[in-house]
Amino acid sequence: MKKRSVLIAGHPTSVSLEEEFWDALKSVAQSRGLSVNALIEEIDQTRTGNLSSAIRVHVLKAVQGRGE
Repeated sequence: MKKRSVLIAGHPTSVSLEEEFWDALKSVAQSRGLSVNALIEEIDQTRTGNLSSAIRVHVLKAVQGRGE
């Protein structure tokens, strides 16, 4: 697990993800021409539960070709 600080709507928060998910999140953001923070903000706006879990699901869907 790796904890990183991110800004969401101008507010700092920390997110804990496995290194593999951080790497995949970076790839998804890059493929969409976004920063990791911008992608996390998008995910945050549509999530219903825990932010870390929402990020994992988003990454999984993107890797499976069902990107959001």
